[in-house]
Amino acid sequence: MENYTYNSLILQVEGLRVTQTSKYPIFIVLLLAYMFILIANVGIVVLIWTDRSLHQPMYLLFCNLSINDIMGNSLLVPRVLTDILLPPSERLIHYYDCVVQAFTAHMFGTNAHTVLMIMAFDRYVAICNPLRYSTIMTDRMVVKLTVSAWGVAFVLVAILLGLTIRLNRCRTRIMNPYCDNPSLFKLSCEDVTINNVFGLMYTVVLLTSSIGSIVLTYSKITFVCLTSKSKSLNSKALKTCSTHLILYLIMLLSGTILIILHRFPDSAEYRQIAAILFNVVPGSLNPVIYGLQSREIHKSLSNIFQLRKVC
Repeated sequence: MENYTYNSLILQVEGLRVTQTSKYPIFIVLLLAYMFILIANVGIVVLIWTDRSLHQPMYLLFCNLSINDIMGNSLLVPRVLTDILLPPSERLIHYYDCVVQAFTAHMFGTNAHTVLMIMAFDRYVAICNPLRYSTIMTDRMVVKLTVSAWGVAFVLVAILLGLTIRLNRCRTRIMNPYCDNPSLFKLSCEDVTINNVFGLMYTVVLLTSSIGSIVLTYSKITFVCLTSKSKSLNSKALKTCSTHLILYLIMLLSGTILIILHRFPDSAEYRQIAAILFNVVPGSLNPVIYGLQSREIHKSLSNIFQLRKVC
């Protein structure tokens, strides 16, 4: 018969299932990936904010993605790294810290969708209405889009976690590498139908609006490019839109795999790996893909290196 501990404030995190031989290699790989995420994304943000030539809506909106990657990985990966070095019985976390971690994890995933949606709107205006771009994408519009992206994500995640916090807990084990909403409401012995229904609605609304806006935006961009005979317009659309679309597909694929695996309890080990990769992979690839394809960022970096050589 299962022993129940009601509303305990100390929870045990399952963490990654690693052997003694694989523990340190996995720790080193994750640590290097986390350091790269920090250096690359912080570097992108500092570069964009310090170089006036990069004070364009496209790059200012991209800063949101880098900030989101820094926030999401900084509050999740260090905890996972610490737990790898600890025996399973010592992987403990306070309930309130667990809630904060779950909130951060879902803000990270939701914000990735909303930020990429406002970036798609920027690309739509730039390619489909180039003459009106400067009048539409003003500094005020950039602020509105940024606040909307973060605000919508905050409200959705707040409701999601609010429905879970109201539940009484009778278990203490988090069956995941880190805390998230499904792991938290699975600690309860109460009826969690509302949580499951809202969680499903939350996922459907987010994915439908996200995929729908991307498909609609790129359909219109494709139509404009096909009907236009301007080679410069088509070249610009190919460069800027291809990077945005690649970032979106990477985020969508990693997130979808994680959502699917949460529905299969027998795939616990695969879900753990997918949960880590959902944070690490987009955070590592976003600055690389966007930085490699951006001529302005290339130019800004080359100017910095040339200045250092002169000095």
